[in-house]
Amino acid sequence: MSETVLVLLAGVAAGALNAIGGGGTFVALPALVAAGLPPVTANASSTVALVPGSVASAWVYRRDLAPVGDTSTRALTTVSVLGGGLGAGLLLALPAVSFDAAVPWLLAFATVVLAFGRRVSRAVSEARGHAVGMSPRAVLLGQFLLAVYGGYFGGAVGIMMLAVWSIGLGLDTSTGNPMRVAQITAIYLSATGLFLIASDALGAPRLLVAMLVGAVAGGVAGARIARRLPAWLLRAVILTTAVTMTVLYFVRG
Repeated sequence: MSETVLVLLAGVAAGALNAIGGGGTFVALPALVAAGLPPVTANASSTVALVPGSVASAWVYRRDLAPVGDTSTRALTTVSVLGGGLGAGLLLALPAVSFDAAVPWLLAFATVVLAFGRRVSRAVSEARGHAVGMSPRAVLLGQFLLAVYGGYFGGAVGIMMLAVWSIGLGLDTSTGNPMRVAQITAIYLSATGLFLIASDALGAPRLLVAMLVGAVAGGVAGARIARRLPAWLLRAVILTTAVTMTVLYFVRG
């Protein structure tokens, strides 16, 4: 099977995962690296390629958007755009060797959040007997930090958003998922603008187009089946992928 077909299939999987529950980076980044792109270029290219899929998913979810507590949706989106741009700038400004060394640890961190984040969320809520009750300012600060991380790397950033909103506001995961998709889209759009101008993300157009087409198809399909797929099955697939990729990156390093 050619590299182009593999990247196309990885794009479908990444777009679907991002639409349903997050974790697309665990598929997209390793696929582009395996196709021969340097890690920094692969990260920038995967972000650019996943944007249309995220936009397509956000469009499907547009009628299901629910506010995050008392925080203005416009303010939340503005913070996501600013943080995503800053994170993308850090990726381009820092030495490539820094990102190469950080990738396995970023994957490991995201995997741990994926595996235990919801348990921590439930434990904190049960211990307090109620949600923490974050103020809008605290929500925006947390969103900004997550957006910086999302622009720089992005692995499991959507899962982290849901964890923060669940712990801090008691927001139900299914209720918050459409807003998660919308905010990831804002982060990716901001980062993509910088990557298109200042990076070599367009250096491998064949691979980029293949992943982009796959991500759009996966994003639309994933958003449509999100309510039908058993949550435990999706979570198991994402977690298995995350653990596998993390181990492979440590072995490669």
